[in-house]
Order: sequence, then structure tokens, then C-alpha cells
Amino acid sequence: MTEVIGVRFRPAGKIYFFSPGKLKIGTGDHVIVETARGVEYGTVVTGPKMVEDDKIMQPLKPVIRIATPEDVKKEAKNKSKEKEAFEICLEKIRKHGLEMKLIDAEYTFDNNKVLFYFTADGRIDFRELVKDLASVFRTRIELRQIGVRDETKIRGGIGICGRPLCCHTYLTEFAPVSIKMAKEQNMSLNPTKISGVCGRLMCCLTNEEETYEELNSRLPSIGDSVTTPEKLHGDVQSVNVLRQLVKVIVTLDNDEKEIREYKVSELRFKPRRKKKDIRLSKEEFQELKALEEKNGASRLDDE
Repeated sequence: MTEVIGVRFRPAGKIYFFSPGKLKIGTGDHVIVETARGVEYGTVVTGPKMVEDDKIMQPLKPVIRIATPEDVKKEAKNKSKEKEAFEICLEKIRKHGLEMKLIDAEYTFDNNKVLFYFTADGRIDFRELVKDLASVFRTRIELRQIGVRDETKIRGGIGICGRPLCCHTYLTEFAPVSIKMAKEQNMSLNPTKISGVCGRLMCCLTNEEETYEELNSRLPSIGDSVTTPEKLHGDVQSVNVLRQLVKVIVTLDNDEKEIREYKVSELRFKPRRKKKDIRLSKEEFQELKALEEKNGASRLDDE
């Protein structure tokens, strides 16, 4: 077991472990640490705690110091310089006629490197651009191509729920999302209904997936035969997953049919069989498949 603190370098970014050493560091403190990118200014999001050695990426680097007022001023100055660097890079991209969309500019705390994040449809030959930028900034330049999910994570926005985007507020990593999750939650399979601001499947589909799987496992499928408390036989017309209610078309003694609603606990039926796949048109299948395949892991914080 090793004592560590968790440090984050951007909103909703990954948490990295560092050794606090003999420093008294608490949650919310700002610290100066050494990373693979150089010396960085970060925020402590988890205070000192003991972690198993196999969960730590070695070598575990120590905290250089708790941020001083001078460090805070320097970080604020770097943020203002990033805006200027962004505008300069935009101008250079237009000059070189490159098909790329600049998303963000970032200075390392020690100004040893300037990173530019961009999106593009394919590979971009930006060697001349890097040389041009290096001559302007007189420091190391790194251009990093990211995906549209990372672009949305950086820029933020408001989701269809009316709340700030999960990826920009608290979601540290992108979880795999599949069409199966939308099916399980009985959502419309229209891509415009289940896609987020980034154009990929909504990350929040994963939030309630386990709950819906558990609730659906207790319910009969639509079309299944059930026996009601009155010993009537009927077929399931529809189900309310959250309320655990089932609407059944029952056949009365006079052969008339009637729709009645029951709690699932009141019905008798065979254990739920494997859920049938929803049939889609060829165009719907191709569109949804392409949407699903686009959902990849984040490369924003990878070193």
C-alpha cells in the first residue's frame, strides 16, 4: 500500500496519482507536479489515501510543491496566453490551407511546450505548420488530433435534457455505448433521438442500463401468454418497465376480449425467453451501425 493524492489537470479530466511526501495536502489544493508533458499545475481532487501498489502507474512521482500565489498568477497568465496562441495557430492554419479544425490551445505550466488540439476527417501533414509555429513561440510544439467526443468534452454545451453535458462536468472517461442499450431501455432507434451534441450515441445511455436489464428480466415480453389472478389466459399487449405493470388482452367466458392491467407479481408466465432483436430496415441498420462504430475511447488525456 502506498499513500497517494489524486490530481486533475482539466475539468472532468482523468485523475492521476502522485506522492504527497511530507507535504500536508488536502482536497481543493493546487499543486505543482512533474508529468510526461513537463511541469504542470493541477488541482487535488482526492486527498491523501492508501492505494494498492498494482493500481499505481510506476514510477510514482512526488509533488514538487503546493502552488504559491506566484504560481497561481503564472497559471492565470498562461491561460491568457493560450487565447493568443489559439488565434495565431488559426491564422497559420489558414495560411497553409490545411483541412483541420482547431479546438483548443494549451501551455504547460513551465512553458516548455504548447499543445494544439484539432479535429480532421483524415490524416493531416502539418510538418510545415509545426515549423512555422515553433519559429513564432520559440518552444516545443505538439499538435494532437482528437475525436468529436473529445471536442465536445473540451467545449462543453447543453444536452437535450437541458443540463450541462456530462462529459464536460464529471465524466472522466468515455464508456462504450451500444445500440443494445437503447433497445433495452425501449427508446426510439432514430439516430437523432439517441445521439448527443457530438453526434455519437449519448453517454447517458449507460447510466440506467443495469437497472433496465434487471427490471426487464422480471417482465414478460410483448406477445407472451400469461395467466391472471382470475385464472384468465391472455397475451401481453404492453409493459411499463419502471412501474412493473403489464397490460394483458384477456379472453372472457363469452369469448369477448378485454384489456386489463396487472402488477407483474400477480401474473403467472414462463421465464422470459431471450429477447428478440428489433427488425430494422437496411437503411436504419446501416445508419445505426455506423453511429455505434463511431463511439471510440477518448484520446484527450493519453500520453
